[in-house]
Amino acid sequence: MGRLLSIIRNKYIIASTAFLVWMLFFDRHDVATQYGYYSQLKGLKAEKAFYTEEIERVTKAIHDLNNDPKELQRVARERYKMKKENEDVFVIIERQE
Repeated sequence: MGRLLSIIRNKYIIASTAFLVWMLFFDRHDVATQYGYYSQLKGLKAEKAFYTEEIERVTKAIHDLNNDPKELQRVARERYKMKKENEDVFVIIERQE
């Protein structure tokens, strides 16, 4: 029992414990804040990967539209419902249940 009291009264143990508690809970860069920053970083990296893929996809689509007349005609027909002079366009709308 006396040995335990001498360990508890040791100024280095007290200072180390106080420092550890301060750094874990009260400091500006505590554990909860660091975890929040880490979670935010993971989300931003996922967002960056998504937008990078979208930029590549759109760049490829623009390149195809500028260089391939068949692709340009396909997009004009599908998205903008354009047609040639002697042709009829039927738009089929599917019901959602």
